[in-house]
Amino acid sequence: MPTALIRRPSPRLAEGLVTHIERTPVDLALAFGQWQRYVDALHGTGWNTVEVPAIDECPDSVFVEDTMVVYGDVAVIARAGADERRAEAAAAAETVAAQGYRIVRIDEPGTLDGGDVLKIGSTIYVGQGGRTNAAGFQQLRDAFAPLGAEVRAVPVRKVLHLKSAVTALPDGTVVGYEPLVDDAAAFDAFRPVPEEAGAHVVLLDDDQLLMAASAPKSAQLFEGLGYRPVVVDISEFEKLEGCVTCLSVRLRR
Repeated sequence: MPTALIRRPSPRLAEGLVTHIERTPVDLALAFGQWQRYVDALHGTGWNTVEVPAIDECPDSVFVEDTMVVYGDVAVIARAGADERRAEAAAAAETVAAQGYRIVRIDEPGTLDGGDVLKIGSTIYVGQGGRTNAAGFQQLRDAFAPLGAEVRAVPVRKVLHLKSAVTALPDGTVVGYEPLVDDAAAFDAFRPVPEEAGAHVVLLDDDQLLMAASAPKSAQLFEGLGYRPVVVDISEFEKLEGCVTCLSVRLRR
């Protein structure tokens, strides 16, 4: 059974950082319900979940994907590009280590957020220009290249993280909302989608895609390609530049 790390929202969620969009009020009760339904969707499609201990003093801590990048048997523990988020990493590192992963850490002056890293087979794209810097990219490359990964830097300036702009389908095609993609030619294969949230998919298996309810046209597009969208409403997390990928760390070996 595949496993995903998750983390409960902080009661201070509404205070989370906002960088590229205007702040709007967050309904905390609704957010907690949406998070639980996200977890239920993972369970309903055959995934096990492991909770990283909550850290209530960190508003953005529910976006657990940013704390690490896993590849092979190695978990690279991020050093967040935002100082306010660096306390999120310690418990996440302990949790993934308990799952049997070897730990490598991004050290100063490197910064790296897990949301800036898109893995497609043995190719790893790393967004630079926002929360992840050149030193963080190089340290990630040093950690994963010995495992056979090809680690490539791509620009990110229009959105918070690389995976705010693009993710990938099971066949390796990168999907993205073109107005927010800095350089579509940086990817080996690219397909545009009609909505911003349509650029965010979590691969549940070879044909099921977890995605947001705010992208119905994109869901229809993916159905036409032979995939089965599993749709969840994450509107309160989208108000904080979150997406379906941010809310878990998928552990695959």
